[in-house]
Amino acid sequence: MSASPNSPDAPASNPGLVAVDRAVGDLRRGLPLVITGGAAAPLLVLATEYASAEGLALLERLAGARPAIAVTARRVEVLKLSPKGEDPVLLALSPHFDAALVQSLADPTGDLTNPLRGPLRRDARVPTAADLAAVQLAKLAQLLPSALTVVVTTSGAAPAWDGHEGGHEGGQIWAAAHGLLSVSQADVAAYAAAAADGLVMVGDARVPLADAENTRIVAFRPRDGGIEHLAIVIGDPSRSAPVLARLHSECFTGDLLGSMRCDCGEQLRGAIRAIAEAGGGVLLYLAQEGRGIGLVNKLRAYRLQDQGFDTVEANERLGFEPDERVFAAAARMLSLLGFSQVRLMTNNPLKVSGLEGFGVAVVERVPHAFPANDHNAAYLNTKATRSGHLL
Repeated sequence: MSASPNSPDAPASNPGLVAVDRAVGDLRRGLPLVITGGAAAPLLVLATEYASAEGLALLERLAGARPAIAVTARRVEVLKLSPKGEDPVLLALSPHFDAALVQSLADPTGDLTNPLRGPLRRDARVPTAADLAAVQLAKLAQLLPSALTVVVTTSGAAPAWDGHEGGHEGGQIWAAAHGLLSVSQADVAAYAAAAADGLVMVGDARVPLADAENTRIVAFRPRDGGIEHLAIVIGDPSRSAPVLARLHSECFTGDLLGSMRCDCGEQLRGAIRAIAEAGGGVLLYLAQEGRGIGLVNKLRAYRLQDQGFDTVEANERLGFEPDERVFAAAARMLSLLGFSQVRLMTNNPLKVSGLEGFGVAVVERVPHAFPANDHNAAYLNTKATRSGHLL
């Protein structure tokens, strides 16, 4: 059932995918990197979450200019800066902004205790595709969706950018001369689709479950690394008929710890029972914690919910969309497993349209709801009234 990532049937290695994977790693380590694109000068980037006095000084010394803070339009709306504009928005880094203040502009958990951090104004520089790529990289790294960005000028540290080489190639040369990783904005933009297209089966095993003894777990990994998604295949479902299926985004707190703030654990175990009782099917366990924002950011969202914001508002205050998930990986997994039609267990219409958008026929939506408790009643109500869940 499994395929080796080095087998002839596996997709060819994608250098752009590798470069983005490495860029994500450097951002998570708090290291600066370079984003190239077109004929423009390279963009020097550092995750805002890792801003420090030394980091700010390094960016300014290397680039020869003061960085700006790239944030999402969602975050700008919270900061009450008008006009809001499209993603990303560049905030000017005023001389009195120290590292702690810079970090707080990206992190909303202190908004209510430190409301006066301005005056804030837009940076004079017009944001580019490379600035957008910087924010996208921060999201891929599961950091706060913000980055310090600065265009490298000829007055930066030697060897300076002279503007005569080709944009991408010259940016690579400049980055290498300073011991920095470089990645193209085009590769960042293409990453999600490339990672999904490059998924391969890397392992499977029989794993009897308490509610479904005849079960196999199949692991899928992006061709050039990255976190695995899992398929829990129960029974021996037919490939010639619509399969009973559930897309379940991982939830450490609900699935493993039994958190009562959500209904994820009940949905996971309930789906396994229901699929087994129906005679077979598949549950895709997707590495999309917190609707795609990651575990740490989900914990930040919980702090905001404790301050009185609902689950949608919390994600937006963090700078994210209410739901950051993309279901290309799920469609790829179903295809590799031999399924083209599903009876989808979900209350979320976006999962139906999301799968169908990637070529999977959803022939039926199967309701999958559980009673509320004292801790998640407001959360479930928000999902129904604001996110369109059919509860």
